[in-house]
Amino acid sequence: MNDQAKGLLITAFGVLMIVPDSLLIRLISMDTMSVVFWRSFLTGSMVLAGLFAIYGRDTIRKTREIGRYGLVYAALLMFGAICFVASIRLTSVANTVFILATMPVFAAIFSRIWLGERISRRMVFTMLIVVIGIALIAFGSTKNETSSLIGDFIALCIAMTFALAMTVARKAKGVSMIPAVPIAFLGCAALVFPFADPFHFTGYDPLYVILHGGVFIPLSMTFLAIGPRYITSAEVALMILLESVLAPLLVWLVLGEDPGQWTLIGGAIVLGTLFLSNLVALKRT
Repeated sequence: MNDQAKGLLITAFGVLMIVPDSLLIRLISMDTMSVVFWRSFLTGSMVLAGLFAIYGRDTIRKTREIGRYGLVYAALLMFGAICFVASIRLTSVANTVFILATMPVFAAIFSRIWLGERISRRMVFTMLIVVIGIALIAFGSTKNETSSLIGDFIALCIAMTFALAMTVARKAKGVSMIPAVPIAFLGCAALVFPFADPFHFTGYDPLYVILHGGVFIPLSMTFLAIGPRYITSAEVALMILLESVLAPLLVWLVLGEDPGQWTLIGGAIVLGTLFLSNLVALKRT
């Protein structure tokens, strides 16, 4: 198996592992802050355990090396972790993941501002069309009972937050940001703990919580961190778009959540535009 096939397979597995994320958040009957706590605590603990398994005592040294950029990166991940659960609870899953798919657009803007990178003509056209798609999704939220403009706005904030985190990571590209991940998630768990009721379980909540934060998210983060070593960023971006398609379909299938025609139209515009844009970038590389 060549490197490209290996990278595509690893990345695809990572994407498939993140698909049930939104569904599990919906299935857990606990309050929002309790979901954030367990999601963050279990994910942070699993990643930290993995770091110690790989680096041993050097984990502490690796963590110190992240510097101030690593702390900023961790703070952004903390904010995004809280907002993601809130967005899933407030608006439809389709709205959240379609809006999150716009992250590369914001990453290009932030890279222009802080890294001085030129925004290509392809990305300018991509931005303009994506804005139309987001506007249609927002319009659909006023027509659909399962959606809300507040949840949509939070999803937009998440897209900008993660895009900024990617820009920070690129700014400090000589330093691995993986040790910042457990800082972010465990810090997030500590932050929301006073506002949560994490031990009030009902029904299948314990199973869903363990699968969510202890299995699917750590596996996804691990494989999505390994995959880009073997394939280009455009290929990674194309693979990640699969999550934006599969997650709403899974929620629709299991919970019967109909996102509405305007969300589907707007989402199709967003995902289709990003797909074609990344495909052009891939052909050029």
